[in-house]
Amino acid sequence: MLVLVVAGLVILGPERLPGAIRWTTGAVRQAREYLSGATSQLREDLGPEFEDLRQPLSELQKLRGMTPRAALTKHLLDGDDSFLTGNFDKPVKPVSDNQPQPQPPAPTPEPRTPGVTPFDSDAT
Repeated sequence: MLVLVVAGLVILGPERLPGAIRWTTGAVRQAREYLSGATSQLREDLGPEFEDLRQPLSELQKLRGMTPRAALTKHLLDGDDSFLTGNFDKPVKPVSDNQPQPQPPAPTPEPRTPGVTPFDSDAT
C-alpha cells in the first residue's frame, strides 16, 4: 500500500492525490454493494437451489488454490503422495559386500589419420 501511495504521490501530485483516493474508495465500496446485492438477489430467486449451486463453486475454488502436484495427487493417486515423496537419493545397498560391482566397458577410440579432422555425417 505504501508503494502505491508513493507512486500516486509522484504521478498525481499532492494536490490531486486525496481526491483520487476518495474516488477509488467510493468505487470499491459501490462495487461491493453491487456484488452483495446481486448475491442476495440470487439467493432470493433461487431459494434452496442456491446452496446446491454454491457447493460446486466451492469445489472449483478449492481446485483453483491447488498446485499441480496437489491436484494430481488428489485425483490420480487418491491423496497418497508416498510415491512422489519417496527418497530416490538414497544409495542402493549392494547384495554382497564381498563381490565388486561390474564396471561398464570403456569405449574404444576410433583410429585417426594424422592431419584429418574426423567427420560425422549424423552430427551435422
